[in-house]
Parts: sequence; C-alpha cells; structure tokens
Amino acid sequence: MELQKISEMILKTSTRIDNATVTIYKLAKERSETEYEYRKALGQEIARLKAEGTPVSIIGDIARGNTAELKLKRDMADSMYTSARDSMKALQSELSGLQSIYKVQSEV
Repeated sequence: MELQKISEMILKTSTRIDNATVTIYKLAKERSETEYEYRKALGQEIARLKAEGTPVSIIGDIARGNTAELKLKRDMADSMYTSARDSMKALQSELSGLQSIYKVQSEV
C-alpha cells in the first residue's frame, strides 16, 4: 500500500471516530433520559396500584406490564448506545491497525 493512501484512510477513520463521539454522547443522554422516565413511571404505577389495594404479590408484575412501552423505549435506547459504542471501538481498532501499517511501510 502507498503511504498516501494509508494516510488518507487514517484521516477518514479519525473523522469517523470524531463523528461517533458526538453520536455516542447524544445516545448516552437519551439512554439516561429513557431510564429515568421508565423508573419514574414504574414507581408511580406501583404507588397507584398499592393505593388501589392491589395484592402486593402481583403489584410488580402488573406495574411492569403497564409501563412496558417505556421499558421498550429504554431497552432500545440502551441497545443503540451499546451498538454505537461497539462501532466506535471497532473504528479505534481499525485506526490502530492502519497506524501500524503506516509505521511499517514508512520504515521500509
């Protein structure tokens, strides 16, 4: 491989990592917000069911069922964050490999 081509690939990968960092920040914020909303709604639902006299043994199951949509949003936000984080790790590995190739090629 030519050094020029490797340099271009390094630059592109670095740019992709920079963009991924911004995306991951947004996804982490969304992940935290959806967790907060789910926990808040779950607590309120448990309190409501308790006040209505629902048997304690089934309150948790009913409350989780009634807040399932928020839990789905939370889980999706978590999956998106994890996926983006893993993608960035792959980009970092790619960058490291390209830098190694560049170093070897430049010494030749």
